Amino acid sequence: MKQERPFLYSKIFVIGSGFFALMLVWTFYNAYMPLILGDYIDSKAVRGAIMGLDNLLAVLLIPVIGAWSDRMSTRIGNRLPFLVVGMPIAALTFILIPFVSTITFWILIAVDIMFLLAMTIYRAPVIALMPDHTPPEKRSTANGIINFMGGVGAIVALFGLSKLYGVDRAYPFIVAGLLLFITFVLLYFTVDRKPPYASNTSDSLDESQATNSLREGIKTLKKPEFRGHFFILLAIFIYFIGYTGIESQFTIYAVEHLKMDESTAGFTLGFFSLSFVLFAIPAGLLGSKWGKAPIMLVGLVLLPLIFIIIPLLPFVPISNQVLLLQIVLFLGGIAWSFINVQAYPLVADLGGKSRIGFFTGLYYLFSMASAIIAPGLLGLLMDVWSHPALFYGASLTFIIAFYFLRKGSLLVKQAHSQTGESKNLVDLH
Repeated sequence: MKQERPFLYSKIFVIGSGFFALMLVWTFYNAYMPLILGDYIDSKAVRGAIMGLDNLLAVLLIPVIGAWSDRMSTRIGNRLPFLVVGMPIAALTFILIPFVSTITFWILIAVDIMFLLAMTIYRAPVIALMPDHTPPEKRSTANGIINFMGGVGAIVALFGLSKLYGVDRAYPFIVAGLLLFITFVLLYFTVDRKPPYASNTSDSLDESQATNSLREGIKTLKKPEFRGHFFILLAIFIYFIGYTGIESQFTIYAVEHLKMDESTAGFTLGFFSLSFVLFAIPAGLLGSKWGKAPIMLVGLVLLPLIFIIIPLLPFVPISNQVLLLQIVLFLGGIAWSFINVQAYPLVADLGGKSRIGFFTGLYYLFSMASAIIAPGLLGLLMDVWSHPALFYGASLTFIIAFYFLRKGSLLVKQAHSQTGESKNLVDLH
């Protein structure tokens, strides 16, 4: 009988480098691709619609690719073939983006679509590498490592690559593309061809759960007893419109409205991501102590107050406006941690232990659906009412979400009290 290879955290860190590169590239792409598209397109709505394309491809294709990688059998295993195709092509096309952007719009779009497809091809298989190499009892720790490295990738993109962008537009694309290719080489020579804990993992992918929920979840939410649950999910859908819209349109606001350098715009946005990473654990502890929904409601009050301040900053008589904006965004990241850290655990608790998977799928369905429409919708507001409408529109989504989350939480709490279920199910105290 073949002896299983021992579990190694060093291997998890190498696998985590795949998520580091993934988040590095995605974060930089989301921040700077709208500016590159601006060379050809004035409309913020059209640029936003193009930026929502990656989320649409993810929901449509990633479940299919994940299931395919579960079933594939080759001499290099079932995940690596997708990495062999996807990662080098993604690296090459990402490097090409700044160069083809100076040729014609349609060549830029063609390369962009190739890049998005390549990223979609390898995303599910690279995520599945972690459970393939990790025993079930250690997957929570391993997942923490993976997510930590992803967070580091996002911060490096906004603080490090943004500075390179100020030197030469092509440099960060070259560096990120090379890092992506180096990561591919590391993974190729590190991961097992026959991993010891391999199983069908496609159903656990976020996108797969979203797609599966689309078929059965909506029918369930129409029932009167799930009205409160629907309101909570609707709140998540609405506030993700505001968050995703700002994520994709902030650099346009900073460069076109504030006349900020492009590199400084991405660097400034990094303060939002930095504070979210720093305060994610404290926010989780607060949610455990005071209840998930109450802490989310606090964040949904604070974040619009912070965002509404941003359009007023140019009128404040202070010499360093950029520093002031960075401070405000840092505070915004803290408020966002109050919201986002609690959201998934709250939804997963809604149905009790027997329906965690069902409500997990609904969470990803509602959050990902908003990411498809948000960049274009917030961009349309900017087209119609000028650049500051980005923050006023986003603030409005958080205010509306506050209403639905509060109402939904009360309805769920009442329903559980009537049936005699423990309030710990939803942790709304």
